[in-house]
Amino acid sequence: MNASRGRRAAAEAIGTGLLVAVVVGSGIQATELSHDVGVQLLANSLATVFGLGVLIALLGPVSGAHFNPAVTLAAWFTSRRDPDGLTLRDVAAYLPAQIAGAVGGAILADAMFARPLVKFSTHDRSAGHLWLGEVVATAGLILLIFGLNRIGRASLAPAAVASYIGAAYWFTSSTSFANPAVTIGRTFTDTFAGIAPASVAPFIAAQLLGAALGLAIVTAVYGPNTAQAHREVDLRHSAPEPAAP
Repeated sequence: MNASRGRRAAAEAIGTGLLVAVVVGSGIQATELSHDVGVQLLANSLATVFGLGVLIALLGPVSGAHFNPAVTLAAWFTSRRDPDGLTLRDVAAYLPAQIAGAVGGAILADAMFARPLVKFSTHDRSAGHLWLGEVVATAGLILLIFGLNRIGRASLAPAAVASYIGAAYWFTSSTSFANPAVTIGRTFTDTFAGIAPASVAPFIAAQLLGAALGLAIVTAVYGPNTAQAHREVDLRHSAPEPAAP
């Protein structure tokens, strides 16, 4: 990535903040417009799909559009031996930016709807089946992102990742947080999208477990990923064709 580390961190903070503003704001709007929980979830998920797709397309060229500590850690782990990969300094810049952005996004959403700027959520989400939902949601997200990269289809990420998150809203019991920063940010709003602070630690543990599982699945399906292997592939593809007799 050509952008400086500061610009990339800023893109991660802004992107994560706007993502949380979309999630929380659409949740508030949905509850104000309908008393049907199914309609509320549909509105919330559709807004998230559209918002996330736009944010990835807009900020991806700057920072990679992680907006998610689990994705950042997975990206560092898979590229740690690659001189052009994500470094620990990048991780140290991205993670605080993502968390700060998520908190700011929740506060912004509350402000837009004239809610208390900071009111910790009372929405308890402490249950084993919800944690399992987070493992599944995060593993699928990591598999999708890094699988697309392995098959040379990373350009599909804005549509593919947004579509997956929209689907995971409905097929996972937890409605697919799949993101430690977003999970922390959503504790700051006592609304439809909130999560009680006491529920956060198990959710994040499940998400990190899901990320590790997702990387294991990527390796099982596509094989190990090393910078040397990529260089060999590039060299083979760039070798001149033998002259015709």
